[in-house]
Amino acid sequence: MSSSEQHPVEHEHGPSAGRADRTAMRRALLGLGSVLAVALGTLWLGLADHLDLYINPRYAVFTLVLAAVAVPASVAGLVVVARHGSHAHDGDPEPRPGGGGRLLHVVLGSVAALVTIGTVVAMLVLPPTTLSARTAQQRSVGSASLSDATGAGAPVSLLGSESVDTSGYGVKDWAALIRQSTDTTALVGRKLTLTGFVVPASDGSFTLTRFVVSCCAVDAQPVGIGVTTDGTLPTENQWVRVEGALAANPDTASDARLVIRAATVTRVNQPSDPYEY
Repeated sequence: MSSSEQHPVEHEHGPSAGRADRTAMRRALLGLGSVLAVALGTLWLGLADHLDLYINPRYAVFTLVLAAVAVPASVAGLVVVARHGSHAHDGDPEPRPGGGGRLLHVVLGSVAALVTIGTVVAMLVLPPTTLSARTAQQRSVGSASLSDATGAGAPVSLLGSESVDTSGYGVKDWAALIRQSTDTTALVGRKLTLTGFVVPASDGSFTLTRFVVSCCAVDAQPVGIGVTTDGTLPTENQWVRVEGALAANPDTASDARLVIRAATVTRVNQPSDPYEY
C-alpha cells in the first residue's frame, strides 16, 4: 500500500488521538491541582493549630511533612504537564468534539473543580467544629462494645490498688474500667471529676461523652458515662464538668452497671483539645 493511501487513515485517527491526549492532560491538571489544594489546606490547619480536630496528634508531624512535600511536587507536576501539553499541541488547532461529548467533559470537569475548590474554601473559611451529640447517638454512645475501642486495658489491671492515682483518668478510662470490671461494687463511691459534652437520655439523665480518636475524626468512637443529677439538665452538646461519685445504675435494664451521681454539674467552654486518644 502506498504512502498516499495511508495518509487518509492517519488523518482520520489524528483528531481522535489528539482529543484523548487533551482529556488526559486536563485530568492530570485537575488531579495535581486537587493534591496541591488539599496539601495547602492541611498546612494551613497545622499553622492554625486546628489539625488535631481532624487527626490524632501523633500523626500530625507525619501529615504535615507529607503536605509540605506534596506542595512543591504537585507544582512541579503542574508545570511539566502544562509544558508537555503546549508542546504537543503547538500549532495544532483543537478539533471541536461532538456536542454531547464536549458537554459531558465540561460538566464533569466543572463538578470536579467545584468540589475541590469548595473543600479548600470550607477548610480555610468555615470554623472547625468537633463531632456532635447527634453523631454520638448515631454511633451508639455507651454501647457495651465501645470498651474495646478505648484501648484502656492498663487502668483495669490496676483496679483494687489504693496507690493508683486516678486523677488523670478521662471519660475513656473510666468508661473502659467500668465496662471491663467483673465486680463493679469495688468502684461504687469512687469520687471523680470529668469533663465532656452532653448527650441527653429519655429518662431525664444524660451521658457525659467524649470522642476517642484512633487515627482521624472519621473513625472516632463515642464513649460515655451516664450521669444522674437533681439539678437542671444541661442542654444537648453543652460541655460540662461533672463532680460526683460512682453509684449503682437505678436503671437495672441498662447495660451500664454504674453511673455518676453528680454533686455538681458546671457548664464550661469546649476544651482546646476536645478528643481523647
